[in-house]
Amino acid sequence: MDISVQLFAVARDLARCESLTLSVPEGATVSQLREQLFARFPELVPFAGSLQFAVDQQYASDTTLLAADQEVAIIPPVSGG
Repeated sequence: MDISVQLFAVARDLARCESLTLSVPEGATVSQLREQLFARFPELVPFAGSLQFAVDQQYASDTTLLAADQEVAIIPPVSGG
């Protein structure tokens, strides 16, 4: 199934794209999508511990199940003041 992935801030910069589509098996979890993303963009691995994932605009854990045509956002840590 295809999952639309939106990347923000440093994740977007390192992957050199704002969005992409990843194909994952039926019943895949955010963790499996994360592994596929890191395999495709190893430059994101150093940020693995701080990246947040949101599924259809709701923060998600690694065990969140994905369904076809959902949108996943990769949200890196932010700072500012």
